[in-house]
Amino acid sequence: MTNLLDINFIDDANQALKPQLNREYQYLGEKLATQNVDIEDLVSAAQQFEIAVPTWGVGTGGTRFARFPGVAEPRNIFEKLDDCGVIQRLVKCTPKVSPHFPWDVVDDMTAVKQQADSLGLGFDAVNSNTFQDQQGQIHSYKYGSLTHTQQATREQAIQHNLDCIAYGRVLGSKALTVWVGDGSNHPGQQHFSRALERYLDSARVIYNSLPDDWTMFIEHKMFEPAFYSTVIQDWGTNILCALELGEKAKSLVDLGHHAPNVNIEMIVSRLIQFKKLAGFHFNDSKYGDDDLDSGSINPYQQFLIFNELVDAEYRKADSFNPAYMLDQSHNVTDPIESLVNSAESVQRSFVQAKLVNRKALYAYQDDNDALMASNTLKAAFHTDVSPILAMARLRSGGAINPIETYRKANYRQNLKEQRPASQSSGSGIV
Repeated sequence: MTNLLDINFIDDANQALKPQLNREYQYLGEKLATQNVDIEDLVSAAQQFEIAVPTWGVGTGGTRFARFPGVAEPRNIFEKLDDCGVIQRLVKCTPKVSPHFPWDVVDDMTAVKQQADSLGLGFDAVNSNTFQDQQGQIHSYKYGSLTHTQQATREQAIQHNLDCIAYGRVLGSKALTVWVGDGSNHPGQQHFSRALERYLDSARVIYNSLPDDWTMFIEHKMFEPAFYSTVIQDWGTNILCALELGEKAKSLVDLGHHAPNVNIEMIVSRLIQFKKLAGFHFNDSKYGDDDLDSGSINPYQQFLIFNELVDAEYRKADSFNPAYMLDQSHNVTDPIESLVNSAESVQRSFVQAKLVNRKALYAYQDDNDALMASNTLKAAFHTDVSPILAMARLRSGGAINPIETYRKANYRQNLKEQRPASQSSGSGIV
């Protein structure tokens, strides 16, 4: 465990920034007051907002072509937790971690829980991995896992998911995320219906093994690693499987797992309506499952998604309790910096969506006033809520300027000797 970037260091870094923040906060507060908006309510909402950090995200990512290791990368789950702890100390909205197995498995999982506890971290959903073969694995997933034509391979994949549940129970998790890359690369290679039947048969075993207070998050993805067909390829197949399995199965939305220009915010609305929204893997993309930093390409889409989420919260939608998590691959940036930026970006979209005048929007919708309805959303989106986010961090003990504070600590260089350079990583693009 590293003592770098402790509360005293962060407090010292905040001192010079407080006067400017107070001026900007007062100005924004007065402006919002003219709209009958209390800025204090927004700060309180920002302080309550939470998004989980993926353990694999704190390592340098890569592509099918190359991976370029960074300085002082975490080499195991304990060092990953240290980095996640740094992110939480800076932004104060990432109190939970989402682990990936078997990448994060150790002989004594209680030691992992103890390390997290010491850092003030909890655990969100645990993630299974049947999209790559592991050392010593008997049956290969080259032609599928939960949908493989061979029963022995399916049983192996099922058992791995059951093991993940066991690990998660030790850590205090309450959800299992299941994503499979199963599919085909050639027409005729796979019988579509039989493959989905095998998936459901396998998924039922996993579902029936869930503790009573757990949820199964089903994740879909249009393509990759399969490039002709994917068994759980879109939200339609996802929700059908969730409905088939039962109340504890819900649909997880990864922003990069859809075809370009798909109306993701409407998918979110549908899942909310039918009580099947599990949560999100936030990221951004330009072409496919790029796993870019959240809000870096299309921040308006991210805002529109939160418009639906905040609307559901406003309406007190039934069974609405989505889990928020980042899922990104950082190939050319410091992963800690990217995750800090992304957590703030998602929190920003949440606060902006809280600014939408719901009563006015509903009235414009009922009157079929398309222009004013759109302008109502844009007015909230164009509001710079940076002082609200910074004040929320300050009051929670975080950094007014997280990136600047992180860089002042020279975190990577100070850990360089403790964490020798590695030429490989268990991290991947999920």
